[in-house]
Amino acid sequence: MKQSTIITLLSIIFIISCRTKSAPDPESNEMTETTQEAASKTTDFQISLAQWSFHRAFLGPKKEGYWEWFVKTLQESPDDILLGDADPRDFPKMAGEFGVNSIELVNTFYYGKVDDQAFWDDFKKRCEEAGVSVGLIMCDALGNLGDADAETRKQAVENHFKWVDIAKFLGAHSIRVNAAGEGTAEEVAANAVDGLTQLGKYGATQGINIIVENHGGYSSNGTWLAGVMTQVNMDNVGTLPDFGNFCIERGPDGCLDEYDRYKGMAQLMPYAKGVSAKSHQFDDSGNEIHTDFYKMLKIVKDSGFKGHIGIEYEGDVLSEEDGIAATLSLLNMAIDSIQ
Repeated sequence: MKQSTIITLLSIIFIISCRTKSAPDPESNEMTETTQEAASKTTDFQISLAQWSFHRAFLGPKKEGYWEWFVKTLQESPDDILLGDADPRDFPKMAGEFGVNSIELVNTFYYGKVDDQAFWDDFKKRCEEAGVSVGLIMCDALGNLGDADAETRKQAVENHFKWVDIAKFLGAHSIRVNAAGEGTAEEVAANAVDGLTQLGKYGATQGINIIVENHGGYSSNGTWLAGVMTQVNMDNVGTLPDFGNFCIERGPDGCLDEYDRYKGMAQLMPYAKGVSAKSHQFDDSGNEIHTDFYKMLKIVKDSGFKGHIGIEYEGDVLSEEDGIAATLSLLNMAIDSIQ
């Protein structure tokens, strides 16, 4: 049986199971037997869905020179990056179809709506109607928090303020940021500590966490990012460890310098306020071919973390829908294995 056929069958079985467990009779005051069983399980981990899992649906096809065009268009006419068939406003409903109750937004899909309160009023209503909450907002294209120039760094910090405010309005717990900059590892670390501390102070006034993902460059070195966290030493500044983002340097043919993902996860989990379960491709048994999800979930559990683990499918072998469903199925089996 082909991989795509097996994954699709697993996906269908699991989605049906999720929908059954999440849909008690609204006319009854008693929980169904299935719902009781689900509720009796540990609540240490919940599953959320990262919006980037649907990036092709929202952005459309990518051609040569796409990312240069994307960056330019995002600054000049941000809504024009949305060339896909799906509308980012519909993401709450799309996520709800998978039985998850929390979503992780990508700010670039809403870049032009940052000052549009009516848009966010409507979006919050859509979340309520879909039965999902916003857990965090992934923030990009706002400047480098580890920029070498103090004024430019300060501006990057302030560029995040409006997204902190939106996160608070939507009921999110965090915004995800990047600890990027130019210079030596030591120089960028010092500057990132300053930028994160500034932003962390503002986040604290709004009750919002500032969390850094291992997202390329120095930040994909677990020792480096853990060191930055130790120096910042703020309750509302932490990490969003990603299963798959441990490539420090990329070349034209792939990763040139990759950090050990299991070591990196173990180093970042003590500071984690969320977890990103990155997936790309699956074998015939439904396992992710690059990452041992069972080993990763053991690391997550051993750290003492309790909270949301976000599905972030980035593959191109399966459709986005099938890839999300396959990740959901695998993630639940891995979670069950450590209970």
